[in-house]
Amino acid sequence: MRCIVTGAAGFIGSSLSDALLADGHEVVGIDCFVDYYPREMKERNLEQARAHERFTFVEQNLLNADLDNLLEGADWIFHQAAQAGVRASWGGSFSIYTDNNVLATQMLLEAAKREPASKTLKKFVYASSSSVYGSAEVLPTTESVLPCPVSPYGVSKLAAEHLASLYDKEFNVPTMSLRYFTVFGPRQRPDMAFHRFIKAGLNGEPITVYGDGEQSRDFTFIADIVKANMRAAEVDARGEVLNIGGGSRVTLNETISVIEDVLGRKLNIDRQNRQYGDARHTGADTSRAKQVLDFAPNYPLKDGLAAEARWLEAVGSSAAPRK
Repeated sequence: MRCIVTGAAGFIGSSLSDALLADGHEVVGIDCFVDYYPREMKERNLEQARAHERFTFVEQNLLNADLDNLLEGADWIFHQAAQAGVRASWGGSFSIYTDNNVLATQMLLEAAKREPASKTLKKFVYASSSSVYGSAEVLPTTESVLPCPVSPYGVSKLAAEHLASLYDKEFNVPTMSLRYFTVFGPRQRPDMAFHRFIKAGLNGEPITVYGDGEQSRDFTFIADIVKANMRAAEVDARGEVLNIGGGSRVTLNETISVIEDVLGRKLNIDRQNRQYGDARHTGADTSRAKQVLDFAPNYPLKDGLAAEARWLEAVGSSAAPRK
């Protein structure tokens, strides 16, 4: 298959690109290297794909790219590109999120509905987020629960998800949206908690925990996210919105204990006030994904954290997350 992967230099996009290439597909990766975290980390993410003869990289912003030309002959589109960051989405930065998460998605869907892409396209897989639920009242949360984002980032992801559904219904673009629940593993962004905690632990530095640590998340290993994307492209179903989670809900305090076990040392914790936009709990009911995609998570939390720790030790990451 000819695959388009947007956000191909990012954590999930690069991991997905590598898996598609390993499966024998052709991949066109698109990324514009937004400055949310250092470009050098994204370039490192691309090293394996760039060495492959079936990989083509295009450095362009979706907002001004020649999308008709880029999507010509595409069988599968995996739309992973987005402006990340719950806490950074407040205030004057929100226009960055509306541009990169909403408008860019709409423009990509417009190109997907037109020729030449419409002649070959079999699936448009959109990377949504558990942030659309906010602090869900029902745990584990099914897709039938009314989304209620508690951050501007969550609002932007939900808006783009609605666009994908609309283009499926009105213009026959074969979309599927996957709501990712807190993805972790090798190549994880430096602003995310596990990256920061493991790096601090390796360097003997304190970690910052916002709130009491009893907030909980459904943590999902990157390989399970990649598997779900590939299954979403392969199956005949379309127009679905599916939860993709790791299979268990764990508090932050419990997770810190697991990281300490993986690293073989105690972490020095600096506790700060809760941050705006942080959901108290998330938990995925993935029964619908099991039914539609035959998806079930395979990677326990401790194994995934050990893999991320090995990766961080290997790359010696020193990049600081954006404030």
